[in-house]
Formats: sequence, C-alpha cells, structure tokens
Amino acid sequence: METKEKITLTKEQETLLIPLYAKAQRNPILEDEKARQILAQVQYDFQRLNVPEKTAVTLRMRAKQLDAYATAFLAAHPEAVVLHLGCGLDSRCLRVMHARALWIDLDLPDVIALRRKFYPETESYRLVASSAADLDWIDQVDDQGRPVLVIAEGLLMYLHEEEVRALILRLHARFPGCHLAFDAFSQLTAERIQAHPSMQKTGASVHWGIDDPHAIEDWAEGIHLQEEWFFAQSPDIPRLSWFYRLMFRLTASIQVAQRAQRLLYFTL
Repeated sequence: METKEKITLTKEQETLLIPLYAKAQRNPILEDEKARQILAQVQYDFQRLNVPEKTAVTLRMRAKQLDAYATAFLAAHPEAVVLHLGCGLDSRCLRVMHARALWIDLDLPDVIALRRKFYPETESYRLVASSAADLDWIDQVDDQGRPVLVIAEGLLMYLHEEEVRALILRLHARFPGCHLAFDAFSQLTAERIQAHPSMQKTGASVHWGIDDPHAIEDWAEGIHLQEEWFFAQSPDIPRLSWFYRLMFRLTASIQVAQRAQRLLYFTL
C-alpha cells in the first residue's frame, strides 16, 4: 500500500488546503485531476477544514477566471513570464498551456518543499521559496525583457496594506507594464471573514481589504485598472443548481455583496 505524505503546516499555510480540496471535488466548473491526485496522496483530515459548498463554488470560479486571464495573456505573449504568487499546491501551471513561456511558482519555503514532491522543475517551470512580502525574490526573476503576468490568488488579503502597496510598487518598478491579477475583499469582508468556518479552523488572519480599486491607481503613475470582475459574471452560473443561480442573481443586484470578494486586473 502506498504511504501517504503527512502534511504539517502553520495556521496560515493550512489555508492552501482549502482551494485544493474545493478543486479536487467533481464539479461542473473546474476539472482538476492533479488536485485529486494530490488529495489522494496526502494524510490529512480535510473534513476538519469545514469548507462550505458556497465557498467551494466561488473558489472554483476564481480559479477558472484567473486561468482565463493567464490563457489570454499567453495567447497574446507566448514567450512571456508568468509569476504565480502564493501558489500553494495549485495546478494552474498544468491547466494553462505555456509551452514557450517561463512559469514561476512562489510560496513559503516549507510549502515549496512540499510542492516539489508533486511538481518537478523543468526548463520552463521553476519554483521559488520565499514570502511574497519579502521583496528580494523579485531580483531573482530574469524576465529578459519579456512581458510579465503576475497572479496572486488567495494571497494579498493575508498581507497588511503597507505590504500590498510595497509589493505592487516593486513589481511596477521592476517589470514596468506587467499585468497583475488578484482577488480582493472589501474592507467589510476583511473585517468579518474571521467568522468563516474554514478561517476559524485554520486560525489564519486577514488584514487587507479594499473598496475602491481605483485607489491603487494613485499609488504610482502608469498603474491602470483594466477590470473589476464579479463572481456574478461567471459564464458557468447556468450550470449550477437553482439555489446558486438565484444567489448570484441576487448578489448582482447588491453592490456591497458584489464587492465582498472579486477579482482585480491591473496593468502596472
């Protein structure tokens, strides 16, 4: 019998298991065979994460839209560099074709040590062990003047605002004209999210939320918001049950609810 890999992570790092679990379940939105393979190999009581199905649905929608951003960017720039910050055990590097691009996945050292067991490095795929907030890692990226796409999924809300600002300004200076896609909470959601069942189980803390994403444009000249994407815009909603179709229809009619969590896509 195959021995399963035992996972031991800090409370913040434990949150990487929540999207893995959500994506591994059979669903009409996202097909992720790699997530299922990893789930089958690790020794962990995933039920203790207590992930509500509503959360799982939005995690799948989030992943699929970020996949779409990456796919569109690479279609326009096949030899680009993609930086996936806070990658966890996500399989976007497999879900999105990047035959001529350089894909770099970054996360904390112990997460990358675990990730290496499932994702071997190649000439076009590299792993960087670092906190995204420790900006020295940016100097390790040799973009050779190629277009750069940065994806931060389920990450920036765990940083403090000054860390988010420092990261975005450093990316803006180091890779001028790069694209940045990430999910963001509203300030109200950031304050209330600690009551979420999964957050209570892991004990992780959310620090940052933003109401008006255009405020980021004021951080430096040249930063431009391309899109504020709401979950109610997902093309997969008709494939969901009547309950979720109704829920997203109601959400679309209430701006506060729409902005509770959404995706932001910038040019820096």
